Amino acid sequence: MKKRNLVVMLGVMACFLATQVFAMTFVTIGTGGVGGTWYPLGGAIAEVLTNGGIDVKATSRATGASQENCRLVSAGRVQMGMTMGVTLYQAYTGTGFFEKDGKQDLKLLMNMYPAPHHLVATKASGIEKFEDIRGRKVVFGSPGSGDEMLSTLIILAAGMDPEKDLKKELLTYTESTMALKDGNIDAAFWNFPTPAPAYMEMLAVREMNLIPLPEEVVKKVVEDNSFMLPYVIKAGTYDKQDKDVLTVADGNFLVVSSKMDEKLSYDLVKTILENKDAFLRVTKQAEHFVTEEASKGIIPFAEGAKKYYKEKGITVE
Repeated sequence: MKKRNLVVMLGVMACFLATQVFAMTFVTIGTGGVGGTWYPLGGAIAEVLTNGGIDVKATSRATGASQENCRLVSAGRVQMGMTMGVTLYQAYTGTGFFEKDGKQDLKLLMNMYPAPHHLVATKASGIEKFEDIRGRKVVFGSPGSGDEMLSTLIILAAGMDPEKDLKKELLTYTESTMALKDGNIDAAFWNFPTPAPAYMEMLAVREMNLIPLPEEVVKKVVEDNSFMLPYVIKAGTYDKQDKDVLTVADGNFLVVSSKMDEKLSYDLVKTILENKDAFLRVTKQAEHFVTEEASKGIIPFAEGAKKYYKEKGITVE
């Protein structure tokens, strides 16, 4: 009799556990390269969502960043993705780098934070102003990244051909840092919130120049691309930076598919924004994780995100 009761009890427990597993929603977050901000931030977001009491089991994965993440989300291979605004706009409209792909199935979850584009060069390269990069080895970003796309926009706005007027290189942050240290490249475009860890690492071992963009280039980039903003990296942001440096900034966004359930997108954005302090341990940029900034979009928001922002008194598209 006892044996029978034990079998019945084990059966009930098995059913209960199976129900719990089936009730769990699995979410994968596409981030970026290991050397960037997105990778550790994605890990922190996954942990918060998993422990957020919303029946979500979240994991993050390293990817080729913006372009790959937009394609992965649209294809349903990941449920959330990080992307720069320049990439998101082109992916959503099926233009630029996504002309062959067509429009991607994407909706906004939140605007994470702004990130200025850095043009850095070793002092040994002799590059002191923007015009000096002509004919030099310059990293545009990793292959298929938002960095590559934004760097291309800047070069085109300056009236240069990225394939003919420069020796274009495509490297990850880690690879370009090593290449700069070894003198194998002259300069690199990096899109990082300030202060950028990769640039501070370079300053510790090499004399560097942070190159401003010409005002006319910034003006053209901003006029031609509604998702871009002029940005000034203030003097003193980096060691031995005694002058303001003019550049452009792009937004960093979290996106999902339009097929995502309204309740899930609501739970995701609510849990992230209401646990801001957990992300401040990873990056100070999490100070931007507030509804007023998170709700600033360049494409339509997911239904659950709309509902959450409306509860906070903010109406979004």
